[in-house]
Amino acid sequence: MSIKSKIKHGVKFILNNVQKKTIVKADVAALAPNELLKGKTALVTGGTSGIGYAIAKIFINSGASVIITGRKLDKVKAACSKINEEVNNKGHILGIDMDNTQVDSFKQKFNEILRMAPDNKLDILVNNAGVLGGGNLKDTPDQFDLVYKTNLKASYYLSILFGQYFKDNHIKGNILNVASSSSLRPAASVYTLTKWGLRGLTLGLAKAFSPYGITVNGVAPGPTATPMLLKDTSDISHPNLPLGRYIMPEEIANIAVMLVSEMGRPIIGDIVYATGGAGTITYDDMSYSF
Repeated sequence: MSIKSKIKHGVKFILNNVQKKTIVKADVAALAPNELLKGKTALVTGGTSGIGYAIAKIFINSGASVIITGRKLDKVKAACSKINEEVNNKGHILGIDMDNTQVDSFKQKFNEILRMAPDNKLDILVNNAGVLGGGNLKDTPDQFDLVYKTNLKASYYLSILFGQYFKDNHIKGNILNVASSSSLRPAASVYTLTKWGLRGLTLGLAKAFSPYGITVNGVAPGPTATPMLLKDTSDISHPNLPLGRYIMPEEIANIAVMLVSEMGRPIIGDIVYATGGAGTITYDDMSYSF
C-alpha cells in the first residue's frame, strides 16, 4: 500500500471511529391544567423569557391571572401575545414595563398594576427578574450596581410594598423569590452575592410576614436553559452537572405552582433547591479561577 493510500485509509478510519457527541434533551413532566391557583392574580417580574415566562404560563394553566414585567414595553407585549397563544385559559395575561433598577418608581408602578389586576386585587409576587455580572471577582462598579439593584434591591422593596398591601387588606398572599444554586456557592461575584442576599431575605421576610398569614418562600434553580445562560437549547447537555443536563424553566415553574398554592402553605421561609446537584454536591460546573 502506498503512503498516500495509507494516509487516506488512516483518515477514513479516524473519521469512522470518532465518538459522536450525544445530544441531550429533557423529557419534562408538566403539570396538567388545574385549579390550584383559581381566582388568584400574580405579578411575575422579568416574565418575558426564561423562568419567568414559564412560571407565567403554568400559573395561568393553574387558574391564575398573571401580570408580567419587563424593561421594554414592546417585548412585554410580544411575550403576552405569545403566552396567550400557548395557554389553555385565554385572556388571563397582562403586562407592564418596569425597570427593576428604578426603585423610586415602584410605588407608582404598583398602583398601576393594582388597577390592571382583575377585581383590583393581587395575591402573589414572584421576584424573578435577574441579570448576570462580569464574572468571578471581575465585576466593574457599574456591573456591580446593575446586578445588585436588579437582583436584590428590587426584590427587597417590591416585597415590602406587597407585604404592606397584603397586611393592610388582610390578604393571605404569597411571595416567591427565585434564588439560585449560587446562594450555596462560595461568593466570588456580585451575582452570587445577590443570591446569598435573596436567600437571607427570604428568611427575614418569612419571619416578619408570617404572623399576618403571608407566606414567603424561594426556589433555587441550578444552571437553567434560559436565554441568559444558553442561547441554543437544542442540546442541553451539561456534563459537569450531576444531572447531566441543564434544568428546564418548566421544571422550576412546576415547583413554583406548588409553593404559592395552598399545598405550599405549611412551607415557610424555605427554599426548594432544584439545582441538578450544583451547589449541593458539586461546584465543578463553574470555574473559580482568579
